[in-house]
Amino acid sequence: METRIFRINSVREDAGQIAAAAKILRCGGVVAIPTETVYGLGANGLDAEAVKKIFEAKGRPSDNPLILHVADEKWLTRFCEDIPEEAFELAERFWPGPLTIVLKRRAVVPDIVTAGLKTVGVRCPKHEITNAVIRTADVPIAAPSANLSGKPSTTSFVHVFRDMNGRIDAIIDGGECEVGLESTIVDLTVNPPRLLRPGGVTVEELRGVLGEIQIDEAVQRLMSEGETAKAPGMKYRHYAPKAPIVVVSGDPELSAKYIKRRISEKTGVLCFDEFAGMFGGAVAIPFGSFEDLKIQAERLFDSLRCFDDTDVTEIYAQCPPEEGLGLAIANRLKKAAGFNVVDLGSE
Repeated sequence: METRIFRINSVREDAGQIAAAAKILRCGGVVAIPTETVYGLGANGLDAEAVKKIFEAKGRPSDNPLILHVADEKWLTRFCEDIPEEAFELAERFWPGPLTIVLKRRAVVPDIVTAGLKTVGVRCPKHEITNAVIRTADVPIAAPSANLSGKPSTTSFVHVFRDMNGRIDAIIDGGECEVGLESTIVDLTVNPPRLLRPGGVTVEELRGVLGEIQIDEAVQRLMSEGETAKAPGMKYRHYAPKAPIVVVSGDPELSAKYIKRRISEKTGVLCFDEFAGMFGGAVAIPFGSFEDLKIQAERLFDSLRCFDDTDVTEIYAQCPPEEGLGLAIANRLKKAAGFNVVDLGSE
C-alpha cells in the first residue's frame, strides 16, 4: 500500500488537503491524525470495516477499545445516551483538550469500536487540523495511538512514518504533539466517577469539577488475562522499547545512585536532567528536569524510542512522584516496564 502524505500548515490555506483526508476517512480508509496528545490512527468510527483496518495495521488486540474523536460537545448526543450533566461540565472546562469521557453508547457505534462494551470513550482533540478534518468528514474518528501495538506512542510525524508507512492510506503531518501523553480517561457511567487512565488533565483538576473520583486499580498494576478493559491502555503492556525496563521510583538522588551501581555499556538510562552526568559508560537519555513534569511528558515517548536506535539490552528509568502530571508519566513508565518497579521510598 502506498501511504499518502498530507503536509498541512494552515486550515485556511490547505483546505483542499483537509478535504482530501476527510474523503479518505468517509470512504473507509485509515489516516494518521495529529492531536495535542499523541498521533492517532484514525478511521470512520461508524464504519466497522474501516475500524477493523486500524486493528490490522497496528496488530492491536480486539478486546482493546478505541476512543471516538468528535468536533465538540454537541456531538455527544449523536453517539451517547443517558448523558449526565457532569459530562457537559467536563467538556466545557477541558474540551477541546486531553480528556476522554466514558459514557453509555448509542447503537450507532459499532461493537468493534467499544470491544463489545456498552460504553464508549469520547473526546474532542485540541488540534486545529484534526478538528477541521472531523468537521469536514462529518463522522467521528475512532483512533488509538498511531504506533505498532506495544511500542511507544507516536508524538511526531517521523515516529508515525516509521511505524505506519505502507500500512495505512495516509498520514497528516501536523508537527510535534504538545502534551506528549495520551488523554486522561474518566468513566462517568459509575458513581463516583472513576479514573481509568491518567493523562494531561490531572486528577486534581478533575476533582475540581467532579468532587470525589476514584482511581482504577489498573492504573497501578497489570490487569490479568481474564479482566475486561473499559478503556484503551489498561490491559496490555504498552509504550515499550525493545529492551526491558526497570522503573526506579522514590527520592531522585537515591534512584540515581541505585541505577549507577548497576550500569554497564549495554545499559540504557532514562534520567532526570540533574543526574545525566552520573552514568558514564551507559547510554543515558535525559528527559527533563525532576521538577518539570510538562517537559518530561513531552519527551517521554520520543526518549523511549531513542533506545531502539542503540544496542542497549536493559533500561533503567527514573520515575517522578505520582502527583499531578507525574501520575500519568509514572503510569506510562510502569506500563512500559510491565510494572517491573523498584520503589526506594524517600530514605
